[in-house]
Amino acid sequence: MTLSFDPATVSIPKGHHIGGQYVELPGTEIEVLRPSDLQHMGMVTDGGEAAVQQAVDAAKGALARSRWAKIAPRDRAAVLLRFAALIEENATYLGQLEAMGSSRLISMTIVRDAVRTAGVVRFYAEFCDKIEGTVTSTEANALSIVKHEPYGIVGAIVPWNFPMITAAWKFAPALAAGNAVVMKTSELTPHSLLALAELAARAGIPAGLFNVVNGYGHTTGAAIVRHPDILKISFTGSTQTGAAIMTLAAQSGIKPVTLELGGKSPQLVLADAGDIDVVAGRVAAAFMDNAGQVCTAGSRLIVEDKIADELVERLIARTKAIKAGPTWDETTTFAPIISRKQLERIDTMVRGSIGEGASVVTGATVLEGRNEGSFYAPTILENVSDDNIGFKEEFFGPVLTVRTFADLEEGLAQAAHPVYGLAASVHTTDLKKALKAADSIEAGMVWINQHGRGPEFTYPAGGYKGSGFGKDMGRAGIEAFLRQKAIWANYA
Repeated sequence: MTLSFDPATVSIPKGHHIGGQYVELPGTEIEVLRPSDLQHMGMVTDGGEAAVQQAVDAAKGALARSRWAKIAPRDRAAVLLRFAALIEENATYLGQLEAMGSSRLISMTIVRDAVRTAGVVRFYAEFCDKIEGTVTSTEANALSIVKHEPYGIVGAIVPWNFPMITAAWKFAPALAAGNAVVMKTSELTPHSLLALAELAARAGIPAGLFNVVNGYGHTTGAAIVRHPDILKISFTGSTQTGAAIMTLAAQSGIKPVTLELGGKSPQLVLADAGDIDVVAGRVAAAFMDNAGQVCTAGSRLIVEDKIADELVERLIARTKAIKAGPTWDETTTFAPIISRKQLERIDTMVRGSIGEGASVVTGATVLEGRNEGSFYAPTILENVSDDNIGFKEEFFGPVLTVRTFADLEEGLAQAAHPVYGLAASVHTTDLKKALKAADSIEAGMVWINQHGRGPEFTYPAGGYKGSGFGKDMGRAGIEAFLRQKAIWANYA
C-alpha cells in the first residue's frame, strides 16, 4: 500500500478550537501555503487577545466543572489513554495533514510523527498516578509534607518544524498534571494541531481543557504570555524569540517559563568511529533530515584529520543522492524549506559566510524546478572561522560546516560554542573517549554513536546557555507543569 496521496482529497480543519469545538472569530486572515508547491492549503485568523480570552474563559469553566486536577489520577489517565488510541486510529489523516502543511515527509509523518505523538500522550497518561510528594525529616510532633499541584491554566507556543510532536511534549504532560492548556499553533503549520484538539474532545477530555488558538507570535502569542490567568509558559523556538518571551513573562506577573531554543550542535567524529560509510550516514542525516530544520541538527562536523577527507567525500555523495519533491510523495527523500522567507534567510546566511571567508565544498544554492516549492541544496562549508556568521548563527537549514582536529582535546575545544548548548554527538568505538567527551561538552543532550532523539520518551530534552532552560519530556517534562507546596503540621 502506498503512502503517497493527493492533497486535494484531504479535509482541512477551520477555525480555532476552543471549548471543545471549532470557533470562527474575526481577525486578520492568514493564508497557509503548502511548502512543497506554495499552493493554498487553508486560511486561519489571527485570534489575538479575543481568542486567548475566550480560551482562558473556557479553561476556567472546564477546570471548575470537571475538577480535572481533583479526580482520581487513574481517571485522568483513562481519558488520556483513549486520546492516545484515537491518535493512532487517525494516524493516516494526521500524517497527511502534517505532510501537506509542513516540511515533514509522508514517509515519516504517519509511521513516525503520529505514532510518536500517541506515544507521548500514553507515556504521560501513565504518569498520572506517579506524581509523588515527600515527607521530610522533622522534630518530634511535627509533620512536614511537600506535595505537587498543577498551576491551573498553562500556555504553550509551538514551532512549525515538528508541529504534532513538539505540541505533544507540552500538552500531554500539562494535562496529565491536572492543568488546562491554551496553545498557539505556528501560523505556518496550524492544521494538524487543530485536528489533535478535535480528537482530544472526542476522547472525552473535558471541553475547555485543551484549547488551540491560531495567530502570529507578536499578537496571539504575546496575548498568551501576558494573560494574568495563564500562570506558566512553555515555548519552543528561536533564541531571540525566547528572550522576548522571558522578558514579557517577567513584565506580566512574574510567571515561570520553559524555553527550548536554538542550537549549533557539533558532531564530533573520531578516527576510531568504525565503518566510515555508516558514520557518513549518521552525519548526513543529522544535517539533512527535515532539510536541516531541526533545533538539534548536527550543523557542525568536527572530524579527526586522519579520516576527514574520506568522510567528506562520502558526505558529498549523499548530498547528491537526494530526491527533492512533494512531501506527499512517499519516494521523496529531501524536504522543502518551510517558506520562501526562510529559504531567503538561509541563502543570505550562506552568502554571508562565503563573504566572510568560508569555502564551498558542495551546494550553496537554491534548488530550482521543484514544483515551485522552497528547496535548498544540501550544503557543506569549510574554513568557517569563529567570527564567521556560519559559526555564530543557526542556519536552520541543510548546511554543514567542517573542521578537523589532531587530538581529542583539540576536538573538544572546537565543539564548544559561546552561545548555544542544546545538543551534541560523539562518534567513536572507544567508550572511555566517548564518556570523557560527553562529560566535557557543554550541552543539554549528548548522543554517542547517533545524532538525534529516537522513539524514547524517558529522558529530558533541553539545552544550556542560549539554547534555553527547563526541560521537555521525561519526568522533568511533567514536573515542569507542577509547583511545589510545603505543608507543616505541628501536632504537639
